[in-house]
Amino acid sequence: MTKFSAVRRSFSPRVVTAFAFATALLAVPIAGASAQTYGYSPMQPQAYPQDQGYAQGYVNEAPQAADEDAQLPDRLRKQVVGFDRSEPAGTIVIDTNNTYLYYVLGNGRAIRYGVGVGREGFTWSGVQSVSRKAEWPDWHPPAEMIARQPYLPRFVAGGPGNPLGARAMYLGSSEYRIHGTNDPSTIGKFVSSGCIRMTNEDVTDLFSRVNIGAKVVVLPKNAPLMAKGSDPARKRPAVTAMPSGRQALNISASSAVN
Repeated sequence: MTKFSAVRRSFSPRVVTAFAFATALLAVPIAGASAQTYGYSPMQPQAYPQDQGYAQGYVNEAPQAADEDAQLPDRLRKQVVGFDRSEPAGTIVIDTNNTYLYYVLGNGRAIRYGVGVGREGFTWSGVQSVSRKAEWPDWHPPAEMIARQPYLPRFVAGGPGNPLGARAMYLGSSEYRIHGTNDPSTIGKFVSSGCIRMTNEDVTDLFSRVNIGAKVVVLPKNAPLMAKGSDPARKRPAVTAMPSGRQALNISASSAVN
């Protein structure tokens, strides 16, 4: 009887109630606890090996700075320059060797943008025209790229994580495009599989100016610099403020080079 009474005292209603309450607390998730609290890691997009920036662009969905041009070296920033070639206003000229894209304004001037171009073995030259324009385009890697890198996704919907960036201008019936990128560090480099890439800020500006059917001249890699004067990276001329608040180069008309 004594033994039984001791057992009853050890499991008195008060003790049982306290035990039940503690058990209930342990069973309820703690509000606001992070995944790391429970030993989990947030799921991340799969990092595909790079196709010189494409796969990196696919997984890099970090928001870009409001002014991507500010991240570029001075020579690659959008600016108005003297331009002495004979193409009419509205023409696009790609200076492959110097990683520049010119949008011809006429009257001896052009807007010059820094671009990324084809890496060794993927540069090309010729004349095309803008056959289509797209905002936040989907990416369908061409068959040739998939053959080289079968791990690439077959489709990526348009958006901040898409390697084609904010805008794309398709060149004729070819696989080549002038498009944006979410990796501004590739501007000014020989990195792509033949496409011409720009910052999202610059490609959006160019997109607003270019019409369907616009002529696109892509110069060979060994073509000489064709803008008037010298490259501002080597010799900086005086500057004047553009209406947009950016700066334009006043380049002298000395020794035109075609």
